Amino acid sequence: MKKLFVYFSLVIAASFIYFNSPEKTEATYQDDPLSDSNPVFATDGNPYLTSPVAVVTIDDYDNFDLGVDFAECHISENPNVPGQYFLAYNINGTYYTLNGIDWQRNNPSFPSSAGDPVTAYDSLGKLYYDNMKSPITGTWTVSSTNGGVSWSSAVTANIGNDKNWIAADQTNGPYSNYVYGAMTPGNVVRSTDRGATFTQVFTSSNTLPGNMTAVGAWGNVQGGAAYFVKSTGSAFTAVYTFFQSTDGGTSWNQMSAQSFANTVGTQVGGRNSVQNMRTRPYPFIGADNSYGTYRGRLYVIYASNNPSGNANKPDIFSRYSTDGGTTWSNEVVVNDDVNSQNNNQWHPAMWVDKQTGKLYVQWMDTRDCPTSDSALIYATYSTDGGQTFAPNKPVSNKKFRINCTSCGGGGTPAYLGDYNAIVSNSKTSMVAWADFRNNNFGSYTAYFPDFALRVNPANISINSSNFTTFRAVIPGVKLYTDTVVFSATVTPAPASGSLTAVFPNGNILRNYPDSLVVRINAAPGTTSGNYTVTLLAKGPNGTPVHRRTVALNVGLVGITNVSGTPEEFSLSQNFPNPFNPSTKIEYSLKTRTDVRISVYDAMGRLVSSINKGTQDAGSHNVEFNGSALSSGVYYYKLETPLFTDTKKMLLIK
Repeated sequence: MKKLFVYFSLVIAASFIYFNSPEKTEATYQDDPLSDSNPVFATDGNPYLTSPVAVVTIDDYDNFDLGVDFAECHISENPNVPGQYFLAYNINGTYYTLNGIDWQRNNPSFPSSAGDPVTAYDSLGKLYYDNMKSPITGTWTVSSTNGGVSWSSAVTANIGNDKNWIAADQTNGPYSNYVYGAMTPGNVVRSTDRGATFTQVFTSSNTLPGNMTAVGAWGNVQGGAAYFVKSTGSAFTAVYTFFQSTDGGTSWNQMSAQSFANTVGTQVGGRNSVQNMRTRPYPFIGADNSYGTYRGRLYVIYASNNPSGNANKPDIFSRYSTDGGTTWSNEVVVNDDVNSQNNNQWHPAMWVDKQTGKLYVQWMDTRDCPTSDSALIYATYSTDGGQTFAPNKPVSNKKFRINCTSCGGGGTPAYLGDYNAIVSNSKTSMVAWADFRNNNFGSYTAYFPDFALRVNPANISINSSNFTTFRAVIPGVKLYTDTVVFSATVTPAPASGSLTAVFPNGNILRNYPDSLVVRINAAPGTTSGNYTVTLLAKGPNGTPVHRRTVALNVGLVGITNVSGTPEEFSLSQNFPNPFNPSTKIEYSLKTRTDVRISVYDAMGRLVSSINKGTQDAGSHNVEFNGSALSSGVYYYKLETPLFTDTKKMLLIK
């Protein structure tokens, strides 16, 4: 965590004495294991931003590369507008999107800032952004009523040194829109006027940095329970102490003190370390505000070595409480790799969805790298109150080295950020993390669950008074089960005539993998030239959302359509595959010829024959219906006098 001034803390009789230190350079900094201070001197000008916002597509899955900041991100989503996200990285590197895909940057102005950004939305869509003061005596909070487009003036919020957190009541209960903040050494503040002012309502003490707040239902009261957790003791044998307030933060009761975690990775210089990356041992908490089966349940997520002990490898664990944190369930291992003792899983973040109660978790994971020196970001969710978790899926689409020596974090173990973040709506979540794939502090996001997207072909041609087609393809999904809705536009508008995009067979897909046809119509007299077809694919509430483009060339008036002239014969894989009961079979003809499509079972017996007669050169397709057949492997064969090919398909009923 990045700071202009560094606080050193001394533990004396279970209390802290703080000293303001002058500005530090990397050469003079002494790393304090009881502080999450970042060992690199930097200014609030955020000099680490070096790259533009880009979409990185690998194997048809998107990651959003927002720029280069300094790790330690936090993300929030407007509960009333799916796809309206706000994201902040150290020190004060902020991004917002109003449509879930186009990100913009508008850093608010703080009187001074030392980083550790945390964010929250309230029930009416007001955004709060909390950032530590410099020198660190607490935090500033700014607010926005338009998703980060403009900001209020900063007000004093949290009180303490390191580390801060905030949470907002997103319900319409008696404490609707209250904002709660927590900060080491155990202070809790509250705003009852939507961030205009904050008042300290509770104080405790803790010997480790890191506090967190959360809001959940309590009985039949929406937002009836506010929670605060602190971490004390040794960084390798931490004690998590849970507090609850059922009167909107006026009074707080200690519910329990739990020793859940041990070392995370290897003990280096008083810190937990994975491959020379320092990592936070603190607990993440969240509570269920939905009206679902597990309403009111409190969750804690943490990393810990399994088996316990220095230099072993950590797993991600989940526990839940049904009585406000007094008693806890047995721990459940969140990661599902077969032999997790060979792999590191650490750096977790979590979110409980307000509408569905679904518990989302993301973390760093080395299971895809036998030498454990590289990682991917993984994620999963639980729909049964944290008792079991869905199959884990990689969210980042490229591995990155863990020990990024060129990133500039410094220290031993190295500062590479102490937390990432995740937030959700009723259909999907948005994951945010610091990514080192380009040997810097890349600021990345991605959807989970998610779908892949492809266009085929990516270049098409047409003449006026004609039409051409391409396919929008979803070749795979990552736990995504909802519909995908497509739209398409053509730009720029031609000087004369018109270009329109239509979906002759409908614009919605429901099963995957699958595809649909997009047809581009050119009116008579359409101006020749180069155009772009922009395809958008969205979930039913607008998220996830992905974009692809197709290059369109419009030729001269009176010349026949040149886009149906393939250079060779071909038979494509059917979509969808597996299928039930129907699937599409596409093929291309280089010249005009007779065509027959035959289907055989696994024993080689003919089960269907489709005689298409003589067809012109171009792209064609047939729909095969297997409703009268049993489940199994089948073979479809394209037969022409000039070309024959066979492919396999699978019918599953």
